[in-house]
Amino acid sequence: MPDTLALTQDLIRRPSVSPEDHGCQELMIGRLEAAGFAIERLRYGNVDNFWATHGTGPGPTLCFAGHTDVVPTGPVEEWHTDPFVPTIRDGVLYGRGAADMKSGLAAMVTATEDFIARSPDHRGRIAFLITSDEEGPSVDGTRRVAEHLKARAERIDWCLVGEPSSEQVFGDTLKIGRRGSLSGRLTVHGIQGHVAYPELADNPVHALAPALAELAARTWDAGNEHFGPTTFQVSNLNAGTGAPNVIPGELKARFNLRWSPAQTLDGLKATVTSILERHRIRYSLEWFVSGLPFYTPPGTLSDAVSRAVADVTGRVPALSTGGGTSDGRFIAPLGAAVVELGVVNRSIHKVNEHVRVEEIGQLREAYLGLLGRLLA
Repeated sequence: MPDTLALTQDLIRRPSVSPEDHGCQELMIGRLEAAGFAIERLRYGNVDNFWATHGTGPGPTLCFAGHTDVVPTGPVEEWHTDPFVPTIRDGVLYGRGAADMKSGLAAMVTATEDFIARSPDHRGRIAFLITSDEEGPSVDGTRRVAEHLKARAERIDWCLVGEPSSEQVFGDTLKIGRRGSLSGRLTVHGIQGHVAYPELADNPVHALAPALAELAARTWDAGNEHFGPTTFQVSNLNAGTGAPNVIPGELKARFNLRWSPAQTLDGLKATVTSILERHRIRYSLEWFVSGLPFYTPPGTLSDAVSRAVADVTGRVPALSTGGGTSDGRFIAPLGAAVVELGVVNRSIHKVNEHVRVEEIGQLREAYLGLLGRLLA
């Protein structure tokens, strides 16, 4: 455990704000190479990635996936400590990336080192898929690596993403899927004019309001056993010249749909456009798909992870598909069963991000137990 904590601290010291890696991957690569891994560095654009494998015998491939990049610090003056100087107070480690997800990376590496030392001739393969583009556009990271692996028919049977999945205490939640994310950039076209002569103008705010109310109030579906209902949210709305006596000629809006497998991509788009057209709105609309939903039914992988967690904590994690997107959305289409297990996520992306030191050790032991259950 001290080794896992030390590696977590070493990673936090590297200010790897997305898409910068700042040497985090080379630190991991050095240790994996020493453990006998074959390393493939894959740089696309300004994004560093690597694919590493250990073992050549018959059997399944278990892949650890994660990211070295972190979000910006936010107002540094609101941090109690320097965000890139790992600091321990009262059993809690503070620093940007402490929870999301440098403790997860350290636990993966040290658990794997320990497992290989115990079982050098393990069955199957252990793989690592690491990127520095998870917190950014997610274009030249795991998405590109997955395309590369697919093109050469690389097999991944099981994938564990080290995102911080726990909610209150370590191991209370195991992610077995995520909702899809569909965003729209909407422009409503009107005619600018003087507020005293509305008959000579066409107010796009007034035109959109009834349609927007319908979209926001709509019950899209009821979800299912493992997915919550599809949701619609407006994230940005802008119109007007700044003058109080001018009817705007244009309105711009950004919105997002988080959707479950109860929907289809084409069906969601068709519903939105049909509502806009029924309200006779003149508009332009661009669509952006951040990711399709994915789901791993309870089975070999989730059972092994759940038992590994129970061995460490005495609790069986609840299975969940909540939260935002993760890079699991790019790995699942390769045919892999994908789950996510990490530390508590309550402080991620916030100032004073932190993780309990105890959780780092528990995560390492859970990863080690998983390796033993699946590949020993």
